[in-house]
Amino acid sequence: MAMEPFLSIFQTFIFPGFLFFIGLAFFFEWLDRKFYADMQSRVGPLYTGPRGILQPIADFIKLMIKEDLTPKYADKKIFNSVPVIMCALMLTAITLMPVMGNAGIISFSGDIVLAITAMTFFCILVFLAGFSSVSRYSAIGAERAVLQLLGFEIPLMLSIVGVCIASGSVEIAGIVSWQGSNLWNIAGPQLLGFIIFLVAAQAELERIPFDIPEAEQEIVAGWVTEYSGRKLAIIRLSRNLELVFISALAVALYLGGPYGPLVAGAEAFLLPLYFVLKMFLVLAVLVTVRAVFARVRIDQMVSFAWRYLIPLSLLQILITVLWRAL
Repeated sequence: MAMEPFLSIFQTFIFPGFLFFIGLAFFFEWLDRKFYADMQSRVGPLYTGPRGILQPIADFIKLMIKEDLTPKYADKKIFNSVPVIMCALMLTAITLMPVMGNAGIISFSGDIVLAITAMTFFCILVFLAGFSSVSRYSAIGAERAVLQLLGFEIPLMLSIVGVCIASGSVEIAGIVSWQGSNLWNIAGPQLLGFIIFLVAAQAELERIPFDIPEAEQEIVAGWVTEYSGRKLAIIRLSRNLELVFISALAVALYLGGPYGPLVAGAEAFLLPLYFVLKMFLVLAVLVTVRAVFARVRIDQMVSFAWRYLIPLSLLQILITVLWRAL
């Protein structure tokens, strides 16, 4: 009993808590850049650490010690607080991820709603960051982010609704547990939902072909144009944490969470290993999409979402209801 508080602190801050996911975020950034470079016959990170594996950490440290500027006419309270809130939001959201079993560090009935809300709030923070900068480029990027949100948010939520109906639970632990005793969701009627989820996740992460709010060839860096130094470093870390969070959420909802072939006595090692390996698989799909496609216009993105993704999401829910009834 005396060890329980220390165990709780260890799980929250070390493993599978904040430090573990921050380290994983840097590692995911390196993998993302390496995979992307390989698919385009480039080198990618190379010199900092073995095969450049320490480059994301070096970039973070470099930004942290650079001059931190705030535009003269910016709304300083919002402008300065948004990066911190972004990071805190993602660190809170990842505590829901079931790395070592059915449930994460935080688990309660309806926690899937909190996971969806965290992604929505992140997009709202993107808008606030651009709007508070009082820059024409940032303002355009913020407007694009909101318009993009109207396109991908509905199919993203509908794809998750299908998973909840199939498993009969609105709790991440219940969804993972259901897959542990049945087929993984990707092997059933939720395959279509998994595809829709990944497309919507690509837009949530503002990655090609949906990097419209940050289109550097058009609006410099979009909503992040005026950020520099420590604030930019924290924003980049928050983006990496969001990539880890969405990859982990896809694993929990569709790929059976941490479950796989187990050996008696090795569960504590194998469960996190399976979970992280499945996250790498999701990342590989996201990187492939990023490398294969070119950026679309904001009107094309919203039109694609409303004409195709939303009807397909509704069809997937209908198929799930019929499948569960039969």
